Amino acid sequence: MAERLLLLVPSLRAPSETFIRANATGLPFDTVVVCADEIPWSGPPLRTAYGLSIVVSKALHRLAPALPRCLAQAVRRFGTWLPSRLVSRICRTEQPVVVLAEFGFHAVQIMELVPATGLPLIVHFRGADASAHRYLFHLKERYERLLELSSAAVVKSEIMRKTVLGLAHRRTSPLPVLVSPSGANPAVFHGADPAAAPPLFLSVGRFVAKKGPLLTLAAFALAARDLPELQLVMVGEGPLLAQAHQRAIQLGIAERVRFAGLRTPAEVAALMRHSRGFLQHSLTAPDGDQEGSPVAVMEAQLSGLPVVATWHAGIPDVVIDGETGILVPEGDWKAMGEAISRLAADPAFAERLGNRGRHRCLTRFTTGHHHDQLATLLSQCAERSGQKE
Repeated sequence: MAERLLLLVPSLRAPSETFIRANATGLPFDTVVVCADEIPWSGPPLRTAYGLSIVVSKALHRLAPALPRCLAQAVRRFGTWLPSRLVSRICRTEQPVVVLAEFGFHAVQIMELVPATGLPLIVHFRGADASAHRYLFHLKERYERLLELSSAAVVKSEIMRKTVLGLAHRRTSPLPVLVSPSGANPAVFHGADPAAAPPLFLSVGRFVAKKGPLLTLAAFALAARDLPELQLVMVGEGPLLAQAHQRAIQLGIAERVRFAGLRTPAEVAALMRHSRGFLQHSLTAPDGDQEGSPVAVMEAQLSGLPVVATWHAGIPDVVIDGETGILVPEGDWKAMGEAISRLAADPAFAERLGNRGRHRCLTRFTTGHHHDQLATLLSQCAERSGQKE
């Protein structure tokens, strides 16, 4: 019988977070999933109470900065104690051997389960939670406590690893940190033929600052000046979507850009099979928010598409400049436009990069690779914990 894993997640409903759902179903454990955003009124009382405790915890931590320091500390402690207490009771009911918490900002809410239960806690950092100022500044002390209690951490890039290790200075022993991109699913993403495809480029991601959608539009507009057949499809939603619509009009490319909204993974894979290349202008947002290792980039490479992206966060770990794609400096939309033009004008070059990218992704960056690496870490932490008892 498989060992039991308790997987604590903020939500399973976010459309862009396919990697969370992949972990919920793909790890080789008897996995019990508890979602912070679900309050099952007709379900188990502990689950209902836990969902409510997360709501209370968020409210208290937002209130704390307006209070005197001593009172703020007490409010924060209670905001952490309450969900930790309830998830500790869930642990006693479900009897897991190890706990995995998705996202640092979620893990701090339940971290006191460690002294309460003695179970190993592994925290999975993914991007903003280990880069954005709103987390690194406001949660600094709680992150230090979290990493003091945790048995290990998982991150998406070497940059994130260094950040997390810098917050783990209160530990008496080194913190094991696994660098493991989430990977892409080869059963879904395959079959692109960039040499045969029309000069249509694809961008997939939330319309937020760190994804650089406005810079992607500027780069495409530059390339489109001399290539009247060039087309762009942008998949996703977000706060910058309306501004992106307006920018496309201002740039005179509104008729050549299709905003496709949210799409399922299967629909995205189908779009990739009819595209010449994939575009991702990731950059550090004004609030410090950075990518981990964008899943859409790995999905594009696994499909067989050449990727045009930036020298940002974990992207250079996945995309090899000049071999599996073209990388440009953050913010350099002109260089990105030139890369688009090159792929549009040279289908054979696009195919060569796409084939190499698919081969490299198949050997390193599938969901299977990630699940194997993560499962090994979880099992090692469970084994070490069992030896201490």
